Amino acid sequence: MYKITLIPGDGIGPEISEAMKKVVEATGVPVEWEIENAGEEVYLKEGTPLPTRVTDSIKKNKIAIKGPITTPVGTGFRSVNVTLRQTLDLYACVRPCKSFKGARTKYENIDLVIVRENTEDLYAGIEFKKGESETIDLINFIEKKSGRKIREDSGISIKPISVFGTERIVRFAFEFARKNSRKKVTAVHKANIMKYTDGLFLEVARQVAQKYPDIEFEDRIVDNMCMQLVQKPELYDVLVLPNLYGDIISDLAAGLIGGLGLAPGANIGDEYAVFEPTHGSAPKYKGLNKVNPFAMILSAVMMLRHIGEFEAANKIERAVAEIIEEGKVLTYDMKSSDDSTLPVGTQEVALALVEKIKKF
Repeated sequence: MYKITLIPGDGIGPEISEAMKKVVEATGVPVEWEIENAGEEVYLKEGTPLPTRVTDSIKKNKIAIKGPITTPVGTGFRSVNVTLRQTLDLYACVRPCKSFKGARTKYENIDLVIVRENTEDLYAGIEFKKGESETIDLINFIEKKSGRKIREDSGISIKPISVFGTERIVRFAFEFARKNSRKKVTAVHKANIMKYTDGLFLEVARQVAQKYPDIEFEDRIVDNMCMQLVQKPELYDVLVLPNLYGDIISDLAAGLIGGLGLAPGANIGDEYAVFEPTHGSAPKYKGLNKVNPFAMILSAVMMLRHIGEFEAANKIERAVAEIIEEGKVLTYDMKSSDDSTLPVGTQEVALALVEKIKKF
């Protein structure tokens, strides 16, 4: 029996979480869900969007899957997702982007994996607000040490990139490639401009790559990488990136396969792993049984593979592929403009997947 923490989330989160549960349980994998709530509604009741009991549950069970969470606006709480990653040291964000025949996209045969460093870079959250005394002190310090003038009405973010953080994320990318029979890892950076941060990332990536002679290694400047992915995505396999670029490129790659509704994700550390769809909580669709649950369900596929339940994971992925290709039981966002069949709801998609899985 696997004990897994389930965080339903906000907005559409509870609906897609319920759909995911039905599909996972249909495989016969024995799972006991430990349900813990976090997010905006919890904040209104408890004064914090991330109670300690949530992280305690994940630490106990080691594995969690969560729906999208709304970060309360104007509360000083940066992000539940960022806090989870930092608290549990979930340093690797893994976002596969794989084509499904029948999906609404101009591209075919996309099979990319974005490996994004989760703890450093501009998303580390080291910021200084415009006009505050600490910010003015920092501006004066920088001007004194570098001779570079910064306007006094500036806000400032610090971009730390370390040897330690880079080594482990690049090593993670290569190990992922090995375990999943991938052939190439591409490091993405802006080392031509940011020589002491991105330059360090590239230098360390090259050093780590030497330890994996069985896997091809190359690097690309991030702006060129965007063009390359649009023009010839078939040339790329596993991409490893600092935090900010990884966030942007993963959305671009999701666009190649039909959007965030088909983009699963995972945040993985040495001890814990939290799986989640890439998309947001879409509060305007809350309770309408309208949105597609595929990203959440495909995140569960990643989770099952992580715990070694490969047969169950493959069944779910096959069922998703067949449902999309058949095109009959799909939510509104997955329907093509010339499709005469009516869209179905979130739970109807889940039930169709369950029926498929039972027949395999």
